[in-house]
Amino acid sequence: MLHDEGGAGAPILLLHGLMGSARTWRDQLGWLREYGHVYTFDSAGHGRPAPDEPTTEAFVADLAAGTVEIAEPMVLIGHSMGALHGWVFAATYPERVRALVIEDIAPDFTGRTAADWAAMIEAWPQPFPDAEAVLSFFGPVAGPYFLNSFEHGPDGYRLHGSVAAFREISEEWGIRDFWPQWRAIRAPALLLEGEHGITPAGQMRQMAATHPGADYVLVPDAGHLVHDDQPERYRAEVERFLDRVFGGG
Repeated sequence: MLHDEGGAGAPILLLHGLMGSARTWRDQLGWLREYGHVYTFDSAGHGRPAPDEPTTEAFVADLAAGTVEIAEPMVLIGHSMGALHGWVFAATYPERVRALVIEDIAPDFTGRTAADWAAMIEAWPQPFPDAEAVLSFFGPVAGPYFLNSFEHGPDGYRLHGSVAAFREISEEWGIRDFWPQWRAIRAPALLLEGEHGITPAGQMRQMAATHPGADYVLVPDAGHLVHDDQPERYRAEVERFLDRVFGGG
C-alpha cells in the first residue's frame, strides 16, 4: 500500500482521492523529488479491502499503520478524500505531520447523498476493452486519471473497488462535518480550490480564515482534479508553499 517513489530528504506523502490510486500522482513525482523523499499510498478499499466500518477514522488508522516506517514528520499532499484523510491524520497524529496541501475538499457536505452518483457509476460500460475506450469515455482530464486507477485484466479495464464501498465512504460525508478536526490543526497548510470544483461555496476560504498558518488559492479554469486540470499552476503553488515550509522562500 505504501510505495517508495524515490528522492532524498524530508518525507512527502501523496494521498489520492475517492476512486483514485497511488498511480494518479505519477506526473507530480519528478518535480516533488527535488523537495524530498516521495511516497504514495493506496487507500484501503482501492485495490485492497475496505475497513469493516468505513469511517474516516478507520481510514486514518489504516494510513497510520501503513506509514509507520516513515519516522520523520511528513508533508501530506492530498486530493479530495486523500486531503480529508490527511487533515484528520494531522489532527490525530500532529507529531507526524510537518505540513499539509489540501486540494478541492471542504469540511461540511452534510445533507448530500451519493445515491445518484453511485447509480451513474453502476451504469459505466465495464469492462472498458482498452485504454482508448477509457480515454474516450471520460475525456482528456478524467480519462488519464481513471486509466491510472482502474485494474487492467485480460478483459480490459474496470474499477479497482466496489461501487458499494465507494458509496459508503462518501455517504459518511453527508451525515457529519470535519470542522473540529480542521480547527485542531497547527501545521502550515496550502488550500487549493478549483474554480469549478466540488466544494460548497466559501468553505475553503473559511478554512483558511480559521487557520493562521494556511494559504488559500482559487485556481481559475480548474475542476475537481486541479493537479491534472491546471498542472503548471498547481506545481507553482505547491513549490511556493514547499519553499516556505523548508525555509527556501
